Amino acid sequence: MSKISLIIGREYLTRVRKKTFIIMTLIGPVLFASLIVLPGWLATVEDTSELQIAVVEAGPDGQPVPSAEQKFRNVIPDRPNMKFVYLDNSALTDILKAFNATQYDVVLYLPQSIMSAANFAQVELYYRKPISVGLESHITQSLEKFLFNNKLAIKQIPPEVIQSLETKVSLSRINWKNWPNKEEDTTDMKRGVGYVSGFLIYMFIFMFGTQVMRGILEEKTSRVVEVIISSVSPFQLMMGKIVGIALIGLTQFVAWLMLTYGITFATKTLMTPDQQPQTTISAPAEMMNQSAPDAAGMQSQAAPSGSPLFSMMDIIFRQLGQMNLPLIIVSFLFYFICGYLLYASLFAAIGAAVDNETDTQQFMLPISIPLILGLFVMINSFLNPSGKLAVIFSMIPLTSPIVMMARIPFGVPTVQLLASAVLLVITFLGTTWLAAKIYRTGILMYGKKASYGELWKWIKY
Repeated sequence: MSKISLIIGREYLTRVRKKTFIIMTLIGPVLFASLIVLPGWLATVEDTSELQIAVVEAGPDGQPVPSAEQKFRNVIPDRPNMKFVYLDNSALTDILKAFNATQYDVVLYLPQSIMSAANFAQVELYYRKPISVGLESHITQSLEKFLFNNKLAIKQIPPEVIQSLETKVSLSRINWKNWPNKEEDTTDMKRGVGYVSGFLIYMFIFMFGTQVMRGILEEKTSRVVEVIISSVSPFQLMMGKIVGIALIGLTQFVAWLMLTYGITFATKTLMTPDQQPQTTISAPAEMMNQSAPDAAGMQSQAAPSGSPLFSMMDIIFRQLGQMNLPLIIVSFLFYFICGYLLYASLFAAIGAAVDNETDTQQFMLPISIPLILGLFVMINSFLNPSGKLAVIFSMIPLTSPIVMMARIPFGVPTVQLLASAVLLVITFLGTTWLAAKIYRTGILMYGKKASYGELWKWIKY
């Protein structure tokens, strides 16, 4: 067995037996499964507590308005968890002074001057506890509709005329490459897969790259490395440590993938043990139908009915099945491994160059910036996966592992994919060569502050 293999085995077995590795391997899938299950479950949970909203109107002089003169009475309808109480002859200051002694949760102040507002009207909402966006939206929409109809009445335009002139447009996104078959729109799912893939690579590179750096730093400060270097070369030690920790990452990733799928599938099965297909369409499926009404020749959007959570999970699994999962998985593994090797070699060089963790900060910034930049460009890439910004940064090796994963679910030309992969591999070989130069000199260097100039000298040795 080669010396590198021995170092890889030592790194792997030492770290895989640690309690922190075992705990994170078991907790990780629960967290990932929660990201899939919780949004659907939370969508089914409604706030049943009822809010009492006092509505206070004031005339042009700011004085309370008697009920007979109120303009907005019953303009804002009640909802199951919102009850509007229209107060008569009540001053705003009196209500606010006794706010805590009343049964009201919110006070809505409406000056009648907004009836003559041209394009902008402002009302005031006083609350004791934070209020929901739904309440704000319900109030503003109701008032806007009332004021709009009032202006139509002043101009003697029937509201029906305005409604007859309105035309809503819904856009169905269909990939021409699949013509004449029309497939269900999966743009949101592609964005989700791209985001999760890119973010996982970003997280793994940082998490396991810093493990490489700290591992080397610990061995250097404890002088254990002097014993190891007597038997193996610095390059063999560096590569063994990098590859060993990469195998740890792959082991954890595969375990997370299998456990997450198992937990998600078990949750779906347990929550729908006796579900029978029904004729009604659940809320999520109905939403999808609304987003893609041009269903001629398109696959059926109606998911097997049941709870909204079941329908949402069914939609997720069905849309995942329509994507090119083999390409996504292979690309993820490639960019994860190559991206990690690229950055891990740089982290290894930093660990060998310094004597303590505090000194690593000055060298961490140049490595962190491309990673963080890649994360921002990845988010921008969802708006235009084929745009120049996304294409350029998916070619740059320091950002391509993150940005390219955001583009792959939408489809990337083979030429661009191959060019990105080749550039990443070449850069990885180059950074490994540079890191080995720094590592060879720095690993046995003690008591001397490393600077960028000093690192350049080590590279030229």
